[in-house]
Formats: sequence, structure tokens, C-alpha cells
Amino acid sequence: LFLAVCAVGIGGTFQYGYNVSIINAPTQHIHKFLNETWTSRYHKELNSDLLTFLWSVIASIFSLGGLCGALMGGSMAIRLGRKGALLMNNIIAILASILMGLSYPTGLFELLIAGRFLIGINSGIGFCVQPLYIGEIAPKHLRGGLAMGTSIFLTGGILTGQIIGLRELLGEEKHWPLLLSSSCFPAFAQLLFLPWFPESPRYLLIDRGDELSCAKALKRFHGSSESRREMEDIQRESSALDGEKPKKPWQLFTDRGVRWQPITGIVMTMGQQLSGINAIYFYATYIFEAAGISAEKIPYVTLGTGACECLTALSCGLLIDYVGRRYLIIGGYLLMTLWCTVLTLSLTYQDLYSWVPYVSMMCIFAFILSFGLGPGGITNTLIAELFVQSSRPAAYMIGGTLSWISFFTIFPFIVNGLKQYCFLVFLLECSFVAAFIFLVIPETKNKSFLEIKKEFHKLNFGRN
Repeated sequence: LFLAVCAVGIGGTFQYGYNVSIINAPTQHIHKFLNETWTSRYHKELNSDLLTFLWSVIASIFSLGGLCGALMGGSMAIRLGRKGALLMNNIIAILASILMGLSYPTGLFELLIAGRFLIGINSGIGFCVQPLYIGEIAPKHLRGGLAMGTSIFLTGGILTGQIIGLRELLGEEKHWPLLLSSSCFPAFAQLLFLPWFPESPRYLLIDRGDELSCAKALKRFHGSSESRREMEDIQRESSALDGEKPKKPWQLFTDRGVRWQPITGIVMTMGQQLSGINAIYFYATYIFEAAGISAEKIPYVTLGTGACECLTALSCGLLIDYVGRRYLIIGGYLLMTLWCTVLTLSLTYQDLYSWVPYVSMMCIFAFILSFGLGPGGITNTLIAELFVQSSRPAAYMIGGTLSWISFFTIFPFIVNGLKQYCFLVFLLECSFVAAFIFLVIPETKNKSFLEIKKEFHKLNFGRN
């Protein structure tokens, strides 16, 4: 099971984290490439406004690709299978790497834009399909810890991208095409290792009706003795669904039997994206500079934030099946509410006292720790657990779509419009999500998907 999670993660959410991270290091080098390409092509210099626009397109089209990937991911997981969708997804990553690598020698910045769009699609699909596969192969007593592989590989991808992007490795000007095209290596790794593991047993039995392949897959994952218990659980869910076909996203909102589950998924997904974690990274460089850290050393300090998030994801993976989901995610949101309050005050009075920037630095790391132990790790796990087989792909399509939209559109307006006071919005949002989870979401630890569905049955049809 552990090796299967690694094989899935390296080409799944690792790609998302890695490609979000590596674009920061070569910013100035790509600016220079755009200027030189434009001058050689049109025999005039690129004005600053157009340069900013082109760079914005290169950076942000990744999110547009991610949105398209999220819309495609659920359908691919149904038609090709969880494993098949992930394997096919690597072809997109390899094509994207080729285009980005060829952009510099050919002098075509359009290839860079196309490559970033394709790697965004790859990340969107992986972010949707990986949690499906892991959630479906894991036994209920280990489901939380194994599902944390989604967050562990995402944060590991961010940290790896930060390390590879250092000047001593691929951060120099001559290496930036190689840095961006290095996304092909995780794709090749998944193509090499994932075929050795079976398809999701739940997909094989419930979606395909292939009981023999399901039994073989369960024996590979769980051994002979444990596989019988897992088979019985899958058969119970299959009987309860009674041949129900996979739902479309809009059908989740019209089916009273799952009315509260998509609402819960939306609140948690939007809560995670708009919790303030992206604003923390947005303000990190400014805070580090105010604390007296030189510009040359800031990339190394930023490594600390990546390492911090990665370690908290690992810690959450160890705790989730012992402490439970509710305690960790509610506690994480409440702590983030506290750090939003302190950070708003410290950023407002940043120049008043010499020690205030250090309070802001402390808040950055404390916020990242709280996010990693709570919303960052638990959200994807809970979404997988709240839905039965026929509804789960559609739920991830909805969650992934909202996640990419909020990251691409809503977040920039909040930060640019309110400056440091944006953390007051995040404070209210964290408080609301914590209260919602406390009132609505049951504890899912050690419960089967059908048992969790019965818990929501009380909400969907009334407690009596």
C-alpha cells in the first residue's frame, strides 16, 4: 500500500506542487528571454506593460490549465479507471516538458505558454484522480494516513521545486529551460512504477462489475486474510448502490440523498483555498526583507517555509488515524484565526518597532504549521470519505474546479484590494469554516463509506 501511494503521488500532486514552485526561480531569466525574443522578432524593444502582461500569462495560464484538468479528471477516472487516467496523464506532462524545453532554443515564447497550460492540465487531473485512487485502495483503519499522501507529495513537490530552483542547481540563467522541462522526470517515474500496481478494487467491482480482478487486486494490496473483510465491505457498498451509474456533478445538487455532502465539500474546498495560506506566501518575501534578510538569502529562508509545510503534512499523516479528522481540522482553523489576528496587527505596525517584523515571521511559520496539521492535510481526505463510489468522481470535479477558480480569480482581488487587511477576511472565513465543520461534519475515523453516508442521512432527510 505504501509503495502504491508513492507510485501514484510522484506523478500526481507532486507535479502540482513542483510546478507551482519552480516558476518562481527563473522569473528574471524568462523576462530577459521575452525581451530578446521580442527584439529579434519585431526589431523593437518590448515595453514594460506588455512584458508584465506576457509574464502574467505564462504564470497564470497554469491555473487555467488546472481548471480544465479538474473538469476532465472525473470523466477520465470513470472511463479509463483511476490507474489508467493517471498513466494517460503523464503523456500530457511529457508533452508539456518538451514544449517548455524547446521554447528557448527555438525562440518561441508561445511554446512556453502552451507548455505551462498543458502542465496545468496535468496537475488538475492528478489533483482530482490521485485522492480517488488512494481513498479507494486504503482499508478504513489506515485510510486517513494513506490519503495524507496527497498532501505529503504536494508539499514535497513544493520543497523539491524550491531546492532545484536554487542558484547552485538549476537556478542559473542558462539552466532555466531545463528547470521547467524537468517535470518530465516525475512523469517517467510514474510510467515506470505505477503499472506494477493493480487498479482500484472498488472501481473494478462497483463500476466494472469485475469481481475476479477485484479479488486479485485486494490480495495484492491487503493479503489473503484482510482481503476477505475488504471484499465484504465493497460488496455491501455495491449492493447498496444497486447498479447506480456514476453521477454527473450537477446531479449531486438535485439528489436529496446527498444534498449536504456537496455543500460540505464546497465549504471545505473554498475554506482551504481562501484560508489565507496563499496570502502568507505572497507576503513572505516582504516580511523577510523587513526583518533584515538580504535578497540573496531569501530563497534559502523560503526553503524553511516549504520544509515546515512538508513536515506538518507528515505529522498530520501520523496523527490523523489516532486523533481523528474533526479535532485536527477544527483546531487548525481556530489556530489560523489567531495568527490572522496577530499578523494583521504586526503588518499594520511593521515600521513602528524593530521587533515587529520578527513577530510577523513567527506568524508565517505558525500559520503554515496550523494549516498543514489541519485544512491542508484533512480536506482532501474528508472529501474522499463523504461520498460513496457513484458520487466521488463528480465531487472531486466540483471541488477541483472551485479550488482552481478561487486561486485564479478571488484570491488576487482580496490581497490586492485590501493589502494587509485581507487577513481580516481570512480570519472571518476560518472562523466560519471551523463552526460549519463542528456543526455539520461527523467524525469519519474507522468508518466505512456506507456508515458515513448514514451519518449524513440524518441531515439530508431530517433527524427524525
